[in-house]
Amino acid sequence: MTELAKAAPLAGSYSEHPAGRLAAAGRRLAAPELSVIVPTFNERDNVPVMIERLDAALVGIAWEVIFVDDNSPDGTWQLVKELGRRDDRVRAVRRIGRRGLSGACIEGILASSAPYVAIIDGDLQHDETRLPVMLAKLKAGEADLAMGSRYVEGGSSASFNKHRQGISSAATSLAQRLLRIDVADPMSGFFMVRRDKFEEIAPKLSVQGFKILLDVLATGRGSLRVVEVPFVFRSRHAGESKLDSMVAIDFFGLLLAKLTNDLVSLRFLLFAVVGAFGFAIHLAVLYLVLHVFAPSFAQAQTIAAICAMTSNFLFNNFLTYRDQRLRGFAVLRGLALFYLVCSVGLLANVGVAFSVYGQQPVWWLAGTAGAVMGVVWNYAMSGLFVWRRR
Repeated sequence: MTELAKAAPLAGSYSEHPAGRLAAAGRRLAAPELSVIVPTFNERDNVPVMIERLDAALVGIAWEVIFVDDNSPDGTWQLVKELGRRDDRVRAVRRIGRRGLSGACIEGILASSAPYVAIIDGDLQHDETRLPVMLAKLKAGEADLAMGSRYVEGGSSASFNKHRQGISSAATSLAQRLLRIDVADPMSGFFMVRRDKFEEIAPKLSVQGFKILLDVLATGRGSLRVVEVPFVFRSRHAGESKLDSMVAIDFFGLLLAKLTNDLVSLRFLLFAVVGAFGFAIHLAVLYLVLHVFAPSFAQAQTIAAICAMTSNFLFNNFLTYRDQRLRGFAVLRGLALFYLVCSVGLLANVGVAFSVYGQQPVWWLAGTAGAVMGVVWNYAMSGLFVWRRR
């Protein structure tokens, strides 16, 4: 049975669902005033409920909802398209070969057509009834961005367990201190912004990571007037949390980028760290092979180089490019390309080192110059050919 066939029962029940009864009446005559962007990954069961709740909350407002889906295996995007055929306020953007909440939000906003755009989580933890309040404040000219806040009077994050509450508080405090952001809840991720203001800062935003609001606040600091609207953070309605052990890396990467005006790339730093680890593996394998199997040095060096390149590829695929992670047959293809890229990088490394040494015979300077050239080459070519965006 195809995914679309599997979607049919739920799509069919949509007409009986309170949200589904909007199909005939939901045909809008005017352009939307508000676009609600919902990034999704495996949120199929939450989609009809989200539409129902938005319709109840946005009475009297011309709105559309854009579900930006990262090619969910559960068929979220297929269901949204099916529902969109019945209600033209519902749209789907399917992303293939790209992952990440921030990138999905940016693409969704830029694909919208309303003067005001809102970001809300697909797990129904954000309170959609606060959207009219946010919209009223923006239309009244009180602010350029209205953000949902759990940490102002009237807000709450009581649904958090102690562990998550501690992490959230620590991250909030760190972001406020390092980036000098004067709001109570920069990590909430629930906000509404004037589209024209977002367009101004969009080119400077990061498509990686998961804290889009923090990025918007840090990037637009000084040019955005911000107001906080209290909301109660709810428990997830259905499905599983997308947070994993790597979100801390994304968070610190965003802090690093904003502290350095985007001069330092976390991806490049991770690539370099993985390369240093690979060098350690190279030396360890070279020592082991020479002392245990006693081949020629050339043979041992070749084995060590292959082991180092393989470990570098696997770690980069898991960590550095986790938002573009290769799977299935693409892993073998990517590994072969990575071998080729690194082989050329080695020649660049040696060539630069010899050139520098010929002009200034200082071994450590020449070696460093060659190593830097090698890692820059490998990083640039890996992004172009191995983990290129499709």
